[in-house]
Amino acid sequence: MSATPTTSGGNDGIVITGGQSHKEHRSRRLRNFLLPDGKEVHIALSHEEAESLRKRLEAIKKDEPFELVISGSPEHLDALKRAHSHHEQRRQFLRDRHGEAYDEFENVRAELDVIGSELHMLTDHAVALDANFSKYGYSAHLRTYDEDSPESSARSSISGLHGPDHESKDWAAERTNGSVMKIYKKPTIRQYFHKGLLWRASGSTETASFELFVDLLYVGIIAINGDHAAEDPTGDELLRFAITFIMSWKIWSDLALIISWFKTDDIIQRVSVVFIMACLVGLTTNMLDAFKSTYSQLVAFYLTARLFLGSYCLTLSFLVPMVRGMMVVQAIITLIPGALWIASIHVAMPDRLALIWIAIFLDLCLSIFVLLLIRWAKCISSSLGEWVGKVFDFYPAVNIEHRTARTDAFVTMVFGYSVVAILYQNAASFGLNAFFGKAVLGLLQAFCFNWIYFELDSADLFQHAIRRSMVAASAWSAAHLPFIMSFVIGGAAISKLVLATDCDDTKLKDLTETYQEKSDADIPVGLRWFYCAGFGIALACMSVISVCHIHKDTTNVQIRLRKRYRTANRLGVSIIMLCLPTAHSLNSLHLISIMTGLILWVLVLELWGKTACRYTATCKISKKELQSAAKTGHMINVQDLSERGEKGMYELS
Repeated sequence: MSATPTTSGGNDGIVITGGQSHKEHRSRRLRNFLLPDGKEVHIALSHEEAESLRKRLEAIKKDEPFELVISGSPEHLDALKRAHSHHEQRRQFLRDRHGEAYDEFENVRAELDVIGSELHMLTDHAVALDANFSKYGYSAHLRTYDEDSPESSARSSISGLHGPDHESKDWAAERTNGSVMKIYKKPTIRQYFHKGLLWRASGSTETASFELFVDLLYVGIIAINGDHAAEDPTGDELLRFAITFIMSWKIWSDLALIISWFKTDDIIQRVSVVFIMACLVGLTTNMLDAFKSTYSQLVAFYLTARLFLGSYCLTLSFLVPMVRGMMVVQAIITLIPGALWIASIHVAMPDRLALIWIAIFLDLCLSIFVLLLIRWAKCISSSLGEWVGKVFDFYPAVNIEHRTARTDAFVTMVFGYSVVAILYQNAASFGLNAFFGKAVLGLLQAFCFNWIYFELDSADLFQHAIRRSMVAASAWSAAHLPFIMSFVIGGAAISKLVLATDCDDTKLKDLTETYQEKSDADIPVGLRWFYCAGFGIALACMSVISVCHIHKDTTNVQIRLRKRYRTANRLGVSIIMLCLPTAHSLNSLHLISIMTGLILWVLVLELWGKTACRYTATCKISKKELQSAAKTGHMINVQDLSERGEKGMYELS
């Protein structure tokens, strides 16, 4: 445990630390030091900080001389040079005075530094800052390596300090090396598991521009699939929507996974992505009439994309032999459901659905079964565990930054689709009518969902689901598919409800001719279910996604309403939404208004429940001693506090 109730002015507050090593203290930014004449030099990072620091130092150090300098200024450099020269002279004096004893001491200290650095690398803190612990949570099984230097894979760092020559090395590379894209570049793995540890490149994985271009295609896929489902809200249409959406989602997720696993950045990779996109275009152009006449073409384009990705994994097994076992398995698990998809072409409806859903289940779950086998093979059989450990000694891991960024981008597209769906064209001279009111309420619903997902569920995390455990990561990933599908259905349905003329102040002539054709006088029962059940299931899936994370509302944080109660409220609201379609007397305006009120209730309760946060920690230290340490800048070690008795306990918050 550590607490630092200090301001930005430097070391003039109390620092309670958990017994850090001398090496860790040495890696921090120097904020004050002593000159040879005994005067203390304090360093401010800016002129504004210098003024506040001077006032505080004058109040604390009334009779003690001190000097205040701006970081990087000539005065700062001059003071450092004087102190450095003084300590160099002292070291030379000690060497001349003690001779061999001094040299032996220096050798021992150097050996301790080397061994201590290696020991630190193998402990729980051997991770670079780019692992983003502050955003995704701490992991004791994570290690980092320099992906550009194979021999540096054994190195690691803390707080982003990669070594004394890190900045100069990076600057030299940036200054002299231009960016040249090759036709072919041997793939390198970004992160992998080995003997229970996750090794990953210390740099962050950014989303490439071509990945965002792929998302543009999915904007059209979502719009075509969702709009067609809302035009004919029946069970058959829902079935067609679910199957075709899952097929397109599977291609997207596999492509994102392979890009996350390997760093290629060559022309061949771009060409491969374009080929996958061409397959997606073919799949999209055949999805609306899939159960009548275009099913064979739909499956053909889907299998072409899937088998291409499988062959790509098989090629990677030879190019990157370190993870050959997993790449061969990825190719095999593509072939197994592929055989069922081909067989489904030759089976008539409705028997075809059995093969389709078995193939979908295998497409989505076979990779999870492989991971479970790797983790628990030893529990099944010692010989099986030995074989699995040998074949899967190294296997690729998901990059948490890339996966969350890609998922967030897809969710943003879905929210954006629901916003675009409510737009219409007004033909009335005064357009403030029920059409406009329903559109604004629909906009408010999408805004609230976006607020909950990104700023409440995905923020203030103590530990992200991917970093928490394999079960939590699998649940987090699996919950996104029904969440996105349900929200797309709900967003498509609200586009029809906005144009409905079943309530007051909704005259058909107030719409332009194009939207008059899309308007309905009555709301079909299926459309009510699409809208209410779609958003209700989406809210329930968001609850599952939130539960998978560990948020920063532990027992030491005092908040108004715990996460489990807020989650129970969400699930209760979801049940109410699922029951709303049975109220056939509600018109479109009533239905949208009630749904908006329910979503607003969830948001307001979440915001209210997470307020009044206060972190408290009980330390065995008196108030008088705490105030004295704050004035003198004395460091108090919590290990010393743990040895005290129960008397004199004081609460810090």
